[in-house]
Amino acid sequence: MSDTRAATTAAEQADIVIAGAGYVGLTTAVAIADAAPHLKIVLVDAAPEGVWKKDGRGSAVAAAAVRMLERLGIWEKVKDETQPITEMIVTDSRTSDPVRPVFLTFGGEAKPGEPFAHMLPNTALNGALRERAKALGIDIRQGMAVSGIDRQMAAIRVALTGGGTVDARLLIACDGVRSTIRDMAGIHTVHWDYGQSGIVATVAHERPHEGRAEEHFLPSGPFAILPLKGNRSSLVWTEPTREAERLVNADEMLFDHELEQRFGHKLGALTVEGGRRAFPLGLTLARDFVKPRIALAGDAAHGIHPIAGQGLNLGFKDAAALAETIVEADRLGLDIGALDVLETYQRWRRFDTVQMGITTDVLNRLFSNDNPLLRAARSFGLSLVDRAPPLKDFFIGQAAGLSRGPSPRLLKGEPI
Repeated sequence: MSDTRAATTAAEQADIVIAGAGYVGLTTAVAIADAAPHLKIVLVDAAPEGVWKKDGRGSAVAAAAVRMLERLGIWEKVKDETQPITEMIVTDSRTSDPVRPVFLTFGGEAKPGEPFAHMLPNTALNGALRERAKALGIDIRQGMAVSGIDRQMAAIRVALTGGGTVDARLLIACDGVRSTIRDMAGIHTVHWDYGQSGIVATVAHERPHEGRAEEHFLPSGPFAILPLKGNRSSLVWTEPTREAERLVNADEMLFDHELEQRFGHKLGALTVEGGRRAFPLGLTLARDFVKPRIALAGDAAHGIHPIAGQGLNLGFKDAAALAETIVEADRLGLDIGALDVLETYQRWRRFDTVQMGITTDVLNRLFSNDNPLLRAARSFGLSLVDRAPPLKDFFIGQAAGLSRGPSPRLLKGEPI
């Protein structure tokens, strides 16, 4: 077995250990504890206490995920800080173009009265999830990581940094795209680097955005403007990695000039709030989502290009599907860490994840270039979609996370 061996000292007992207290780890813990409060959950996170409060970014939460957060008692705590996306436009142009023709427009409703997505600050969502987790009795241990695992027949022994071990029936890895638990479990990945980085920043502007999101396909990569509450927007700005590093390290005047070239002047003067950061972009897909007593969720299972804004919502789907799989198995008296139980989760999530990974990969390769033939084909394709209401409805449904196949109950707003 390829596991890292944990120490053989007396271990604490739990039903589930979750590694990673980001959105996916917290949501999975809350969803399980809400439906099966008798299960003891220990959630460990390597980040220092309170570091999540320094995250100045915003996230797009699809309609299906909103339904889940409403069911779990989270949305009520954050809804006053959210910004519904009322409209989305797509352009295909060059940075130097004086006018960017709009090739595609989407209305912002998945169903009448239900926006297909909301934007909200990361700190608000993380804080509300933590508050709910603590109310449900979930044991959150900050500044602590998994240092080793030893899978046994009826349990997995989890060694923690700083000493101490926990014997659990299941270990859930939500520890990011560079997951150490995935490596410990001997799970291989398919991976390639795009040679791009995503610059993330928040800007304030003079005029209101009216809830409109914009995706500008530029030769260097997509430039997304996502509306936040008030006269503020969140940016996801893709550039070749070397150029992204230059921009992030540039002085304020140069950065603002480059930003205005891409953002335009339609919302008046721009002011960058907080810092700017760049993240390397690539495609990472785990070959297996599960092993005996181990399940991967969120970025530990899949990391995709942000071109479609679906990375977080794929993670929320994982959380809903995994929680439902575990809770239903527990109600039937089955072993929640057994491979045949966990394979139900894997079958549920693998196709959707691979499909989205391939889709974002193709979109990025198709749009992140200045090839005249591809530009003509893109323009024709976008215009065709814009004139076909059924196609637009399909894409809105996908963006809202409302797939036509079997969906976890939580994503339909139903209890497990």
